[in-house]
Amino acid sequence: MVTRSTIMDTNSFRAEHADALDTETRKLTDKRSKLLGESYRLFYRKPVHLVRGEGQYLWDAAGDKYLDAYNNVASIGHCHPAVIEAVYQQMKMLNTHTRYLHERILDYTEELLATTPDAIDRAMYMCTGSEANDLAIRVARAYSGGTGIIVSQEAYHGTSELTSGASPALGSGQPLAKTTRLVPPPDLYRVDAPDLGEWFADEIQKQIDDMSAHGIKFAGFLADSIFSSDGVLPNPPGFLKKAVDVVHANGGIFIADEVQPGFARTGDAFWGFARHGVVPDVVTTGKPMGNGIPVSGLLAKSHVLAAFSDDIPYFNTFGGNPVAMAAAQAVLKVIKEEGLQEHSRKTGALLLSELQKLMERHECIGDIRGAGLFIGFELVQDRESKTPDKTLALNLIEKLREHHVLTSVAGPYGNVLKLRPPLSFQPSDIDWLVGALDKSLYELGK
Repeated sequence: MVTRSTIMDTNSFRAEHADALDTETRKLTDKRSKLLGESYRLFYRKPVHLVRGEGQYLWDAAGDKYLDAYNNVASIGHCHPAVIEAVYQQMKMLNTHTRYLHERILDYTEELLATTPDAIDRAMYMCTGSEANDLAIRVARAYSGGTGIIVSQEAYHGTSELTSGASPALGSGQPLAKTTRLVPPPDLYRVDAPDLGEWFADEIQKQIDDMSAHGIKFAGFLADSIFSSDGVLPNPPGFLKKAVDVVHANGGIFIADEVQPGFARTGDAFWGFARHGVVPDVVTTGKPMGNGIPVSGLLAKSHVLAAFSDDIPYFNTFGGNPVAMAAAQAVLKVIKEEGLQEHSRKTGALLLSELQKLMERHECIGDIRGAGLFIGFELVQDRESKTPDKTLALNLIEKLREHHVLTSVAGPYGNVLKLRPPLSFQPSDIDWLVGALDKSLYELGK
């Protein structure tokens, strides 16, 4: 039986699309399949062949310009000159592992920890978000003495053995660990509860109780605080606090996966978790940290990390190398000097307002929600039933591609467009994005 995963297969090129491709694109897709195998996925029924990027824009091999409304890897903009220069200068001098003394890793750590609550006072470095979350799960287990990890129903936290076992978004072909438990997403649009925070905390407690009933000791709750893979669920701010209180009351730790909501993305705060008034025990970071240079990190309360680090040596050959740290320092400096957190807040609010106006013209739009430059655009068959319209969502992103706007879908039903452009996205780009959505929906008869 062929299995389909939510985040990997929902918006992807498949063999049945090959006959519709032009000759050159077909050659590339065939060669890619032959050389790289079948696990990889390409976006779109007609894949995009990109060759250049600058800020929030991308160009394909034919010279056509696109608006990137999805990419948080190049968080401060594609090919940012400050990152290029920092990496170039450091690469000319030295790049090696962390078993030698070097100032960059120490200077960057001081700068990064200055953005977190005082209780978070230690840092460790890796190359990918998967590695950071893998280590976070190990820390949770060392600290709690348990093994059970709770994640949301459509969570994605990585591709290692530990993290894929706690990433239901990878689909039915990827089994979850027996010690993993799922909670339904805290979806303000769909959950009928007088207090979303209390409802979500109760769901956490139910899964902790289920673990106990099966002889599994609870270790921690791992969550992306904007629940991006669950469909972008940012509101109301503060709803996560009661759930974190339940986690602590049951002897576990809260791991905030900040790969997507961190580094000024939400506008309201530098870190996504800060919107909820909570202090995580462990924070993990990844892609946006180096603007495309492979670097990730784990930040933690010292007493929590000590349960692992006092007994187990940890070494990651390229984690925290001088070139990666140079890139990370440049990103942090740009965020501060260009005021990107405030920019994200203001520009995101403008974008959200313009998107909401589309609801007056298109009944298929069920909900639009977001924080800063991170917005969920939900499509439904009708607003009364809120029945998800996955087919429309997939057709819409293909239409947007024709209008040279790139994005993708999220959520358990695959019906939410995840609008998450680089932080270089400007108010002047709003007309392109909103106009393309408007035109595309009309062209689809919606």
